[in-house]
Amino acid sequence: MKHLFFFFALSLVLFACSEAPEQISHHTAEETSRTDRSLGPQNFNEGWLFFEGDSKDFVAADFDDSAWQNVRLPHDWSVAHPFDEKWDGATAYLPGGLGWYRKRFKSTSDANDTLTFINFDGIYNHSSVYINGKKIGGEVNGYTPFTLDLTAYLNPVGEDNIIAVRVDRTRYIDSRWYPGSGIYRNVHLYQKPKLHIPVWGTYLTTPNISAEAGLAELTVTLHNREDAENTTLLRTRVLNAKGEEVAKHEEAVSVPARGEAEFTQNLRIDSPELWGIASPYLYSVVTELLSDGQTVDKITTPLGFRTIEYKPDSGFYLNGEHTLIKGVNIHHEAGLVGAAVPEDVWRRRLLTLKEAGVNAIRMAHNPASRELMALCDELGLLVQAEIFDEWDYPKDKRLNQQERHDDYISRGYADWFQTHAEKDLKAAVMRDRNHPSLIMWSIGNEIEWTYPRYAAATGYFDMNAGGNYFFNPPFISPEEIKQRFETSEEGEYVLAKTAQKLSAWVKELDTTRPVVANMILPSVSHISGYTDALDIVGYSYRRVIYDYGRRLFPEKMIMGTENVVQWHEWKAVLDREFIAGTFLWTGIDYLGEAHGGWPRKGVASGMLDLAGFKKPSFHMFKSLWNDEPNVYLTTQALDKSVYTLDKDGKVVEKEPGSWEKRVWYWHDVQGHWNYKDGESTVVEAYSNCDSLELFLNGTSYGKQNLADHPDRVYKWSVPFTSGKLEAKGDCGVSNSVVTAMAPTTLLVDTDKTAITIDEKTVSHIEVQLSDKDGNPVSHQESTLTFIVPDGLRLLGVDNGWVNSVQDYQADSVKTYLGRALGIVVGEKVGTYEIKVISEAGGEASIAVEVIW
Repeated sequence: MKHLFFFFALSLVLFACSEAPEQISHHTAEETSRTDRSLGPQNFNEGWLFFEGDSKDFVAADFDDSAWQNVRLPHDWSVAHPFDEKWDGATAYLPGGLGWYRKRFKSTSDANDTLTFINFDGIYNHSSVYINGKKIGGEVNGYTPFTLDLTAYLNPVGEDNIIAVRVDRTRYIDSRWYPGSGIYRNVHLYQKPKLHIPVWGTYLTTPNISAEAGLAELTVTLHNREDAENTTLLRTRVLNAKGEEVAKHEEAVSVPARGEAEFTQNLRIDSPELWGIASPYLYSVVTELLSDGQTVDKITTPLGFRTIEYKPDSGFYLNGEHTLIKGVNIHHEAGLVGAAVPEDVWRRRLLTLKEAGVNAIRMAHNPASRELMALCDELGLLVQAEIFDEWDYPKDKRLNQQERHDDYISRGYADWFQTHAEKDLKAAVMRDRNHPSLIMWSIGNEIEWTYPRYAAATGYFDMNAGGNYFFNPPFISPEEIKQRFETSEEGEYVLAKTAQKLSAWVKELDTTRPVVANMILPSVSHISGYTDALDIVGYSYRRVIYDYGRRLFPEKMIMGTENVVQWHEWKAVLDREFIAGTFLWTGIDYLGEAHGGWPRKGVASGMLDLAGFKKPSFHMFKSLWNDEPNVYLTTQALDKSVYTLDKDGKVVEKEPGSWEKRVWYWHDVQGHWNYKDGESTVVEAYSNCDSLELFLNGTSYGKQNLADHPDRVYKWSVPFTSGKLEAKGDCGVSNSVVTAMAPTTLLVDTDKTAITIDEKTVSHIEVQLSDKDGNPVSHQESTLTFIVPDGLRLLGVDNGWVNSVQDYQADSVKTYLGRALGIVVGEKVGTYEIKVISEAGGEASIAVEVIW
């Protein structure tokens, strides 16, 4: 099956309203020249008040909320709490609860000729929205974007309105990971004429792309609230990255009274630039409604020309070129900011992952924010957009595999799936279907655990079955699996039927991308009818049956949709042309799903830690997923390592071949060269050089060839002597580590020395302990204090360690591996000096400028 298309994210120009005193919002030239506010979305994140608690009085327009907390959205109230063992590790030992938000804003237009809508990109969860005391909507699902019409409830022009939002997260273990609490995504206000383009009113596809021309087909939906038929001029222009017009289509259109209509416009772009991983070129498609020559409504839709194709025998093709999917899974939170993630936090993390060679992101396991999707468009990252983690039956949030708890606090989305699934799925598809980065829709994650017939049919979980499903092919034949499945009780809900329904709903709105699911028990899913609903079959931790799946079910493309961050998983892809690639679990450590006991608050399976710092597995995959030569050294005391020495003094595994079965976490290594004199150590190097030579203080410890290491890890036995350890590659690169002394100074750096005043922009303040000679110290720790002046606000501090339960929203933090992070936002124009002081001695400062 071939899919030709381009996609183009709904990237809307934002501008601020309800500005707080001394806060200046960043406006584009286009925005500041506007006199008609109906031409785009208004940033509605400023000027909110928040209270953690509940009362029926909070709805009232005249309620006195003067003592409430001032907040700028997005906002997550749970991450502001201390970690506490009395809560549950599934959601990171942080509470849920009840919270209210209120905001005053003036009516600026007459309801007789202007409509006012509010769009929430996500509220976690069970939200209720009130305007001037009247309930007008809300959503159960915390990931569902939704739009409400405020028009009929607004007061006359010039008068105040009160919007109030109640958020009920008393089911605080309703997720298997940390979801956050509150209005944790952006909010926008829209003012539109009665004949208008709705918020998600464009759908853009490319039916034909060649070197000579790109054909774009734009479907525009118009709504008419007038009592009479309404006619307007519908004009669409395509602008290139320089802002130059390269295509145009306009026509007069009519929409019936109190009705809606769809119109298709075809646009031809000569010699189109393609959207791709290395060069993600984006056009802008500007669609306008004109009345008497004046623009009265407008929406801008980025356009990326690209083709995608999926072949069962040879995998994935982007723009006609075979492309291995080098993907990672990420959750929607980001360490110290919780679920309310500023755009710049995602930017830093995604750019770091790209440095490792990552070219694809799986949004696990629910729709991501609009801003995160748009960033993937901008940065050239392919996206698998996932919609549900639960279907008909619930997952156990505190454990896994099957439901063991039925208490109120753990009730999740499955309780509402029957009534809400279609609406929530279609909202996700309509919002995101214009993104060029999006290459496949995932309708479900490891759903089979929850259906009673599946686990028993595998044969893996019988009392007499040896081994485990992670590394063993099925113990029984496909025929016996099928016989077990078909003779078992069907149950109230049938997984295959639900999958068919979900897939059909996706394709009602988007036929340009394939539908996939992440299968934890594919040996059953292949014979149960589940895969019949899918275009691509995703395997979760089942690389051991890639050949089995290809041999028995060759008609559909197979790929890894969850695999551990280990070389053996990628080797399984390289060894099989028919496997399209993988999404590793995970790109970044994440909060929650912590079943190992306090104080572990998250999962350390990522290439990056909770603070976005690089881990050893990052460097391994950088050597696997990049052609550019690189080398990275790690060390460990021999007795603490996974190695021993053979009779010839060669470093070998304590358990031969164990590298092929390592799973969730990278083995324990260090980034320093600080041990006892004469102590036996193992030095490891991760590199794509064909050979490396190791030197200690200029003395060679031998040259080794990568071909002699099936685990792709160079290894030397080295008795410790202080000094400089260096690995030199035949490919012209080297890496070294130096014995460090006591930490007496600090190295401070930032990714941004200038930031603007908005919810998107932050500066990451990275701090590394160092000795008097400037050598990084990672074998000793110290408590750091961040002194942040007025004009900036410290969002929080972190050291990245999943076992650290220090408060995030504090000004001090004990380092881990000698490093720590602070994140600041701008609140007032000026230049400010941030000072960091170490308890062990030493201080440093860095300047950050806040601009319009």
